Amino acid sequence: MGASMRYLSQRFAAPNRITMGVLNDVGTEELAHLEMVSTIVHQLTCDLTPEEIEKGGFANYYVDHTVGIWPQSAGGVPFNANEFSSVGDPLADLFEDLAAEQKARKTYDNILRLVKDPEVADPIRFLRAREIVHFQRFGEALRSVQEQLDSKNFYAYNPSYDAPTTCPPCDGSCEN
Repeated sequence: MGASMRYLSQRFAAPNRITMGVLNDVGTEELAHLEMVSTIVHQLTCDLTPEEIEKGGFANYYVDHTVGIWPQSAGGVPFNANEFSSVGDPLADLFEDLAAEQKARKTYDNILRLVKDPEVADPIRFLRAREIVHFQRFGEALRSVQEQLDSKNFYAYNPSYDAPTTCPPCDGSCEN
């Protein structure tokens, strides 16, 4: 959910059509990933008894959500909009996106270390492979932004920010 919201929000500040398209495509695909993960979780939990829920450490979750799907981290922290970033700076956003895809890949790696059931592991492998593709696509978008850098933007020398300031005319009483 966070990845989708991040990418679909960032697309509005994208500096070119390549970057906008990548953000739109990957953001939309991330919604499908949410659906896949939610389906897996639902299938694994929908027939649990209250005793199995309590034994598995999910009693607190069950009290609030029964076996409904409520996005949260493995540590139990609920998803909120603070989980994603969109700062309007294409380089900052794309570097964040690259990192997010690597973190998602690492999460799938960790799941695959724990899960051996092919009905769970196979879709997780698919999702892991897609995160690698997303990382590559964000790399392409980053290169397209970097190719457009010049002295009129914030990513190269920008005189309005980087030029030394000069002392304003004064009465000569300062040391400058």
